[in-house]
Amino acid sequence: MQQTKSTSVLLAAIAAMTVSIAVQAQDYPARPVRMIVPFAPGGASDFVGRIIQPAMAELLKQQVVVDNRGGAAGNIGVEVAVRATPDGYTFLLGNVGTMAINPNYYTKFPYRPLKDLIPITQVVDVPGSLVIHPSLPPRNVKELVAYLKANPGKLNYGAPAPSSANRLEMAMFLHATGTDAVQVAYKGGAGPAMIGLLSNEVQMMFVTFSSSVNFAKQGRVRMLGVIAPERNPALPDIPTMREQGFDMTVGSWQGLFVPKGTPKQVVDRLYQVGVGAMKNAQVIKRLADGGVAIVTSKSPADFVQFVKAETARFGNVIRDANIQTE
Repeated sequence: MQQTKSTSVLLAAIAAMTVSIAVQAQDYPARPVRMIVPFAPGGASDFVGRIIQPAMAELLKQQVVVDNRGGAAGNIGVEVAVRATPDGYTFLLGNVGTMAINPNYYTKFPYRPLKDLIPITQVVDVPGSLVIHPSLPPRNVKELVAYLKANPGKLNYGAPAPSSANRLEMAMFLHATGTDAVQVAYKGGAGPAMIGLLSNEVQMMFVTFSSSVNFAKQGRVRMLGVIAPERNPALPDIPTMREQGFDMTVGSWQGLFVPKGTPKQVVDRLYQVGVGAMKNAQVIKRLADGGVAIVTSKSPADFVQFVKAETARFGNVIRDANIQTE
């Protein structure tokens, strides 16, 4: 009897909370909104998040606060989003690593993106780049391969996490070329790894184009190739990896997600705001300057299918490259 009474109380509390969230959704947003970026400052996610932040705030007519929650390959920030109240006041800027790679890499994964989160829309696709410390002699990818073969295991490469797109790209590259290098892992995302390259703690890495383009322009790193179908207008003299014989198509897309249970009217509102923000003139210019392509989804349902396909694709990539999972 006591158990039945307790169950009834719990169900009543859940029902009351559901009604409360639904009522709040009608006036959404009535207070500041939090954008969780699951990486430390300095990487592509932080770059994109801070560019779209003011445009989203303008459309929402509320402050949007960027909350960097780096660690565990982005899993910490994603878990914060999963556990947040599903009322639209917390949304996640997820990326290919946190949403499609990590579920395939970690055998004891703490959440399932398509089960615990609602995909809203893709916002960008960030091309990748292969960069080396300028003290090294190679001037193109072919010369780097020759240098690696002449110096097996003597170069270090940086990677934000074992499951990151950057690490996958390097694993595929080393496997394809029959070369070897030592991995140095960095916590918090591409920002700390990039600092390691600038200081010559590591000598090469794959990293998002937006994280390396300014350093390449300054001569602080040497960019050897771009992972994209075509050369990037921000550095048109840098050939693609495909031009140099390496058909790499990993990329690093990013998109908006909210906790499961968020009211549909809030999801629809955030979809309109997310897509609308990507039409802002300042957003377009600043992303273009960083070599980032704007890509939005036709609908939340369309983005769901995209994430499903990407999850399946990276499962195949990890298996084909014989990458050991955890």
